[in-house]
Amino acid sequence: MASKAEIKNTANAWTRFQEKHPAVAQFIVFFIISNGVTILQMIMMPLIKYIFGFTSLVEMNFQILPVGHNLDGSVYYVFDYAAGSMSSGGGGGLAYFLAVEITLLAAQIINFFLQRNVTFKSSSSIGKAAFWYFIAWVIISVGAAALQGLYKAPIYAWFMDVMGKGVGMTIADIVTMLINCIISFWVFFPIMKVIFKEK
Repeated sequence: MASKAEIKNTANAWTRFQEKHPAVAQFIVFFIISNGVTILQMIMMPLIKYIFGFTSLVEMNFQILPVGHNLDGSVYYVFDYAAGSMSSGGGGGLAYFLAVEITLLAAQIINFFLQRNVTFKSSSSIGKAAFWYFIAWVIISVGAAALQGLYKAPIYAWFMDVMGKGVGMTIADIVTMLINCIISFWVFFPIMKVIFKEK
C-alpha cells in the first residue's frame, strides 16, 4: 500500500504535468472517466436486456426511420429491433432497444456530471451545458444506431455460432456496447470542449 509521502509525490507530479500539458492531462482524465462509464455500460446493458427478456417487450417490433435498403433488398432501419429474441433469429424487439437506451441514458447522465466537474472543471451554465449535451447525445445516438445496423446481426450470429447462444449472446452484447462507446468517445471529446467552456 502506498505511503502518504508517495501519494503526495504522485499528486504533485500530476499537478506539474497538468500545468505543463493541460490539454493532454484533460484528455487523460476524459479517457479514464469514459472507460469507467464504459465498464458500467457493459455491466448494465446485458443485465437490463436479461430482465426485459422475461417481458412481452421482446415480441414488440421496433423498427423505425427507414433509410434505404440492405443488399438483400430488405428495408434498412436506423433503429432496427425486429420482434423476437436474438437467440431465435429476431432483433430483440422493444426490450433490446430499451435496454440499450436506458443504459446509454444512465451512463450519459453520470458522464455529464463527471466530465463537467472533474475533466473540464467547467463554470458555465449547467442548464445550457445540459441542453447542448442532450442534443449532442441524441444526434450521436441516432448516428450510432444507424451504424449498428451494419455490424449488430453479424456479431451476434458469429458469437452465438462459436460460443453457443447463452455465452455468445452475452459476449455480443458487450462487443456491440463497446463499439457504441468507442464511437461516442471519439465524437464527444471535441463537443465537450465546446460545451464545457469555462466562463
